[in-house]
Order: sequence, then C-alpha cells, then structure tokens
Amino acid sequence: MATTLFKFCKPFAIPIRIQTTTTTKRSLIIRTCLTSSSSSQPRVPSHKLWLYNTMSKDKQEFKPKVEGKVGMYVCGVTAYDLSHIGHARVYVTFDLLYRYLRHFGYQVCYVRNFTDVDDKIIARANELGEDPISLSRRYCEEFQRDMVYLHCLPPSFEPRVSDHMLQIIDMIKQILNNGYAYRIDGDVYFNIDKFPEYGRLSGRKLEDNRAGERVAVDSRKINPADFALWKSAKEGEPFWESPWGPGRPGWHIECSAMSAAYLGYSFDIHGGGVDLVFPHHENEIAQSCAACNQSNISYWIHNGFVTVDSEKMSKSLGNFFTIRQVIDLYHPLALRLFLMGTHYRSPINYSDVQLESASDRIFYIYQTLHDCENVLSQNDVAIRVDSIPHDIACCVDSFQDIFMSAMSDDLLTPVVLAAMSEPLKTINDLLHTRKGKKQELRIESLTALEKIIRNVLTVLGMMPQSYSEVLQQLREKALKRARITEDQVLKKIEERTAARRNKEFEKSDAIRKDLAVVGIALMDSADGTTWRPAVPLALQEQQVVAT
Repeated sequence: MATTLFKFCKPFAIPIRIQTTTTTKRSLIIRTCLTSSSSSQPRVPSHKLWLYNTMSKDKQEFKPKVEGKVGMYVCGVTAYDLSHIGHARVYVTFDLLYRYLRHFGYQVCYVRNFTDVDDKIIARANELGEDPISLSRRYCEEFQRDMVYLHCLPPSFEPRVSDHMLQIIDMIKQILNNGYAYRIDGDVYFNIDKFPEYGRLSGRKLEDNRAGERVAVDSRKINPADFALWKSAKEGEPFWESPWGPGRPGWHIECSAMSAAYLGYSFDIHGGGVDLVFPHHENEIAQSCAACNQSNISYWIHNGFVTVDSEKMSKSLGNFFTIRQVIDLYHPLALRLFLMGTHYRSPINYSDVQLESASDRIFYIYQTLHDCENVLSQNDVAIRVDSIPHDIACCVDSFQDIFMSAMSDDLLTPVVLAAMSEPLKTINDLLHTRKGKKQELRIESLTALEKIIRNVLTVLGMMPQSYSEVLQQLREKALKRARITEDQVLKKIEERTAARRNKEFEKSDAIRKDLAVVGIALMDSADGTTWRPAVPLALQEQQVVAT
C-alpha cells in the first residue's frame, strides 16, 4: 500500500511526491532554477517592460511575482514529425523574450515541454510500425537540433509527458475531488459547466465551443465541449496504470501538470502560438484553477501565425515547410532574421522574396562587421568614454536608446533591426570612404560602433561565433540556390574581365546580368572583381512591385 504527500499552490513551489511501498522507497523531487539558495542576487531592472497580455487584451507593465525572478512556461511541440517554420516562429519569439528578460537583469526559469504522448504520435507510429515513445523521442532530438541551428538557447527545463505521469494523475485526482470532473467507463472528463469563467482568455462563450477540435465527440459527455483529462486504454496504444484503470492523459492536462511541477500554480508568463488560445490554454486555465483555487498566471503571451498565401501554415493543411527544408537553402540566421522582421504578434507571410531579403541583409551586417574586425585587429586601442567624437557618441547612444525602448515596448524587433542601419552605415563610411578613413579617432569610433552592434546582436540571438565562417556559409547557400559552383562563378568573372579588357561591353554586361538573375552580384574595385550573394533579379522586381 502506498502513501502520497503532495505540496502545491505556492509561487515557484515545486511539488514533491514521496511514495513508499513495502518493497521500494522512491522519491521524485523536481527542482526549480528559482530557488532562494541562488548565490547571485537578481538585478532589479531600471527600465519598464511592457508586454501584450492576451487575457487583458492590452499591453501591461511587466511586474514579476517575485522581484528579480521570472517563471515562464511555453507549450512545446507534439513530437511526431520534423518541425515547420510555424514552430520556428513560436520558439524564436520566446527565445527573444527569454534573452531580453535576462538582459533586463532577471533570473529566468524557462520551462518548455515536449508532448510525447498524444493521438497524433500514436497514429504516426502505427503508420511507421514504430513504438510511439521511441518515435517521439527521435523527433524530440530532431527538434532540439533545429533549435541549435536557430540559435535558440536551451530552456531551464524540457519536461516530457511520459516522465510526469505521477504529477498528471495527482492533478486529475485533485480536480475530481474538487468536483470539476466526472468518470465514465475508465475515462475522466472535465465538466466545463462547473467552471463559469471558462472562455475568459479567448472571449468565447460556452455555446460557441466546437466539439471535435482536439475535444473528442462523445455522446456520453455531459456537455459536448467537455474535454478528456484521462483516456482509457485502447488496443495497440501505450498506457499507464491509474485509479481509473489503464490509460493515458488528455492533451490539455499535460501542460497544466508540468507547469505546476516546475513553477507552481502561480507564475509569471505562459506562452505559445495564437492557435493555442483556444482550446488548449483556455482548458489549461480551467484545469489549473479547478485543481488549485490559487492558480494564477500573470501574463498570457501569444505569437501570430506564419501564413502561406494568407492561410495559416500547418501540417493538417499540408502547406508547411519544415525548418530543415528552409535551412537547406537558406542560412538558419537568415530564417531567424526573417521571423524577427515582423512584430511577433502580427501574421507573417512566408515567401522566397522575404527569405532572400533576410539572407541579403545578414550578409551585409556580417560583412560590415567582418571588415571592421579586420581593421580593429591591426590596432590595439583602449576606449575611453570621452575619446569618441560627439557624432559617433550620439549614434551609439541613439541606437542603444532605440534598442531598449523598442524591445521594452512588447519586443518591437522590426524597429531595432531598422535602427541598426545607421551605425552599420557609419562603420562602412569609416572603413571605405576617403573622408571616413581620415576621420579623427577613427579606430576608437569603429570600436564603439562594433561593440554596440555586437551587444544588440547577442541579445537578439544573431551573434555568430565567427563572421568569416557565417559569411562563407551564406555564400555556399547562395551557390546552392543558384545551382552553380564557385569555380563556375570565378570562370564567369574571368570571362567578364577579358571582355572588359577587349571593350566587349555588351558581353561584359550580359555576364553580370546572367549571374544577377540567379542571385550572384559582382563587385568591381581597384583590386579586381569579387562576388557576393544578392536577391535574384526577378525577385528584386517582385519586391519593387510589392513596395
């Protein structure tokens, strides 16, 4: 016979389940990264941060429940296939928020789960003749690789449903004991009629609810929109023992139990894509409040869709591109920049033009910084605050102010990216123009400008390990898209050089245009001709028309 102790309902409290039997004694303790024993004290931010709260339908000043510390839970992927760029947008968005909160001075406990027990996983595993848990584990690992490619920092915790059945079962017990659920033949359903506040996040009324949207149609239910907390075992499906018989959890209960396990019932931020507002997050609120009346999440944050021809990108619609498909042709940082180029709450339309533009832009950014780095490496100058010309100091301060004010205003990344143009242009002027090369305190100016851009890129998750390495990778991707080799490009450059020498200017122009059509731009200088990736000519024309 087993005895169970459970502690819940405190901010950042961690449920500790201690279960003993006559033959074994096991303790499961899940620790948080936000313990009072932390050696470093959190820094209190000097600025105000404003975030849009889906619950209140407006921007609110961010005030954490515990000063200097933030608890954030983001719903992770259901791991049954490679992730698409709709997923990329979710996790780049919350990686940006995670990074900025840390830059702001907060200690952040970031929890992002894996759903590895679900109807879709079981269906896919049956198709492939594979064990569902094994299949899901494989795609969890693929997802983590995608996150590394996209420069997304690992969360503090990445819990999986299959490792948290004890917590899920205990939460369902609590919901039943509190009178918010009912049992039918081994199934357990949440009774939404018992929760009058249902719909407050989405603004939906009970009569608007749709059965069948991850809410199974079942004539046995009291209300057609009641959703499963526990599903009785079916032949050929994985199952776990429970007080209601063998089975597995419903989708919605999983996140409620895991967020409570790592952050308690009361924490700061719960996030995900806007498609999760209803029914998933609505159901999470109902479950968590039913299990603990002190449940309270301060800020519900949701990012907009990625669309293709104005339709939401999704696996169910079959109009999706996996992250792997995109980064096979474009650098992962080009994809990240593309996703940040639109405010996270607005829909973003996927297109080759947008990816080409993002790729062209990051090449310019990294080439500028690479050229700057080369010049600075030849000089060793200690920078003093008063050693920078006034106009350079104003440029640096202005960019820093815009960065902080824009990011603090609900993560306005497009404003930050646009503001980066000025310090980049100033660097190029100092590097390449006759006047810039003669500028007083030129090296000091370059050092200050490079430093502020590097700091901002770091917070945005856009700082590569090596400028030269990423530039070479961008060139290789451009050649792949153009279906041409670098040797072929260099041969064309030689042919063009010979044509110019022979004053065959039509031939010279034709070679330049042929390369421009496939996205290879030729750059003439006193030292000769080089090439760089560029937006293909036809796509440039599309950009002009769109503008």
